[in-house]
Amino acid sequence: MHRLKQLVHRSPHVHLRTTSLCSSLWQHLRFKSQAPAERYGLKKRFSTAEATAETREPARMREKTLTMATLNPQVKAVEYAVRGPIVIKAGDIERSLQEGVKQPFTEVIKANIGDAHAMGQQPITFVRQVVALCCFPELLDSPAFPDDAKQRAQRILQDCGGQSLGSYSASQGVDCVRQDIADYITQRDQGVPADWNNIYLTTGASDGIMSILKLLVSGQGKSRTGVMIPIPQYPLYSATISELEAVHINYYLDEANCWALDIEELQRAYLTAKQHCQPRVLCIINPGNPTGQVQSKKCIEEVLHFAYEENLFVMADEVYQDNVYSPDCQFHSFKKVLYEMGPEYFNNVELASFHSTSKGYTGECGFRGGYMEVLNMDPEVKAQLVKLLSVRLCPPVSGQAAMDVIVNPPKVHEPSYAQFAKEKSSVLDALAHKASLTEQILNSVPGIKCNPVQGAMYAFPQIFIPPRAIQEAQELSIAPDMLYCLKLLEETGICVVPGSGFGQREGTYHFRMTILPSPEKLKVLLEKLKEFHLRFLAEYSQLEPQISKTNQDQHREMSNQPD
Repeated sequence: MHRLKQLVHRSPHVHLRTTSLCSSLWQHLRFKSQAPAERYGLKKRFSTAEATAETREPARMREKTLTMATLNPQVKAVEYAVRGPIVIKAGDIERSLQEGVKQPFTEVIKANIGDAHAMGQQPITFVRQVVALCCFPELLDSPAFPDDAKQRAQRILQDCGGQSLGSYSASQGVDCVRQDIADYITQRDQGVPADWNNIYLTTGASDGIMSILKLLVSGQGKSRTGVMIPIPQYPLYSATISELEAVHINYYLDEANCWALDIEELQRAYLTAKQHCQPRVLCIINPGNPTGQVQSKKCIEEVLHFAYEENLFVMADEVYQDNVYSPDCQFHSFKKVLYEMGPEYFNNVELASFHSTSKGYTGECGFRGGYMEVLNMDPEVKAQLVKLLSVRLCPPVSGQAAMDVIVNPPKVHEPSYAQFAKEKSSVLDALAHKASLTEQILNSVPGIKCNPVQGAMYAFPQIFIPPRAIQEAQELSIAPDMLYCLKLLEETGICVVPGSGFGQREGTYHFRMTILPSPEKLKVLLEKLKEFHLRFLAEYSQLEPQISKTNQDQHREMSNQPD
C-alpha cells in the first residue's frame, strides 16, 4: 500500500483514476488482515486463539467426556494378569537400568509370557521364506529360495486379490489356506473328514475365541449365559466374559492329580451355576495354560458326554497341540474323540476348536495368525458369524500365509524337508528338556511344589507363603502371591505372573513362569528364584511366634520332608 501511494504522488495525472482503486484495495487488504471471526461480523469471543492471546487469561479446562466415572464398567471389570501391574513395573525397572540406575541385577528376565522369539528362539526358516516371498514376489526369481517355498508362495498369491498380500482377503480367510487347514486336520486326526467351509482364519486364536463367545452370550437374570472355564485359566477367558457381561462359572482342575479335569467337579460347578444363570458354554484348554497338563482321551470322552447331556457348546483351545513333552502323554483333538464316539455325538455336539501360529514349534506371535474349525453350528447362526467376522474385514493376510506354512510344511520328498525337520525337532527337544529341568529344580526348593510340565510352555508351581507375608499383603490390599512376585522382581529382576491372576483354590498360592528362555538363562533364572524363595521364607518366618500346625504340615508336604 505504501508503494502504491508513492506511485500516485509521483504521477498526479493518474491521481483521480487511482483514488477509487486505492480506496478499494485498501479496504480489501484491511479485510484480509482481520481475524476470520471479525471479517464476517462475528463476535470476538469466537476467535479463541486471539482472545486467549489478548486477555492472557488461563484457559478454562473443559470437563472431559470420557472419565473413569463414564467409562464402560465392563472395561473396568476386565483384568489381564499376563500384562498386568507386575509387567508394567518390570518395564519401568528395565528402563531405569538402561538409564544407569543401579539395581541388584543387570537385566530383567521376562518369564511372564509365551513369546518364544522374544526369549531368543530362532524362526523356522521355511516359514519365513514363504512369507518373505509372499510379501516381496520379486524374490521368486532369486536362486536363494527353494522351489517348494516358491510353489507355496505362488499358490497363496494366486488366491489374493491382485496377487498381493496387501489386499483384503475374504472375511473367512484366503480360500487355499482354509483348504490346506482342512487337509491338515484330516491328516492330524487320521482320516476324520474336515470341511474347509467350516474353517475360519482369525487374528490369533484369541480373535476366534472372542467371536464365538460374542455369539453365545444372551439373556438376562437367570437366563443370562454362563460360561464354564477351568481354574486356573488363561485370563483371556475371564476378561472376555467380563467384557460381555456373561456369568463366570469356575470349575477347578485337580492339582493333586496333575491338574486333571474331574467330571464330578464339572457337574458340581454346572448345578451350582444353574441356580443363577443358564450355562451354555464349556471351555477347555488342552494342553493346559497355565498348568501344562495334557488331558487323556478318557477324560475328553467324559467331557464331551457331559456337554452332550447338558446341551453345552464346547470351545476347545488347542493352540499347544504340538507342545507335548511327557512320553506318557499324547495330544487328542476334541474333534477326533467326538468322531470316535459315534454319529450321535459327532453330528450333534457343537464344537469350536482353535489353533494359532503363536505357539507350537514356530512361536510366530507377531504374525497374529490363527484359525478355528466350527462344527454343527446352526446354518442361520453361521451366517451371523460370517457377518460378525466381516465387521473386522479380514485377519492379517501375512498371518494367514504363516498359518498355511504351519499346516502345510515341507513333505519328505521336498528340498526343504531336511532343514525343516531338524529345526522343528531342535525346538521341541529343547522345550522338553527345559520342561523337565524346570520341574526338577523347582521341586528341589523347600516350600515349592511343581507338577510335571507335560505340555504347553509354562510351569505353575504352588508356593508356601508364611502367615506374616500373607498379613503384609492384606495390609497392602494385594494378593499374597502378588507380594511374592513383586519382591521377586525387585530383588532379582525375574518377572513372573502371580497365580491369583489365573485363579486358584482359596488358601493356595502359585506363580506362572514360561520355560522359553535358553537353557543357560533358564538355569540362572531358576537358581536365582531358589535363592530368593529361601530368603523370603527366612525373612517372613523370623519373629514368627509359632506357625500353626496346619501351615507346618503344608510346608513339610510341599518340601517333601518327612515329619
